[in-house]
Order: sequence, then structure tokens, then C-alpha cells
Amino acid sequence: MNPDGVTKAGIFTGLFNFMYTVYILYSAILGRYYVGFTSQSVHDRLQKHLGSHSGFTSKVKDWKIVFSESHQTKQEATQREREIKSWKSRRKIEELVSSTE
Repeated sequence: MNPDGVTKAGIFTGLFNFMYTVYILYSAILGRYYVGFTSQSVHDRLQKHLGSHSGFTSKVKDWKIVFSESHQTKQEATQREREIKSWKSRRKIEELVSSTE
């Protein structure tokens, strides 16, 4: 791809430069964290969590974003999401959250 966002095949890709975001939500009511990733705006994704749906985050409506980090590729974002989830440690998640405040 050249600097104008055109591949060797002549396909323009500049408009499709997506970023992926790993995020952590916190609910004070539940005292729980939720880890996810999205290609949408994190604030748009939060609105979906707060809206009507079934799933873990549908239980309460006080979720707030306490952490987010951007990644260039979906693979990087899913890898980081899995890494954080694999910790299974509230303490480590809280350390990550507090390191960005």
C-alpha cells in the first residue's frame, strides 16, 4: 500500500482504517468488572450495554468505562482481551485500571 492508502491492486483502503478498543466496565451495584473489545466508539458500545438486551451487563444499568486502550488490528485487541480475562484476578484488573488514572 502506498502513503495514499491505495494497494498495489488499486484498491483504496484509507477510509477503512479501523481501530479496535479493549475496554473495562465497572458496576458499583454488582461490584464487578466486565472486559470486552469493540470496533465501535467505546461510548457507543457502552450505550448498547446499558440498553435493553440479554447478557451479563443487562443485570444493572450503572456500568461505567474505567479503562480503554486502542489496537491497530482485531487480532491484537482479541489477544489483549483474552490476556486480561485470563488473569481471573480482580487485583490485577484494578492495578491496570489505576495505572491509567
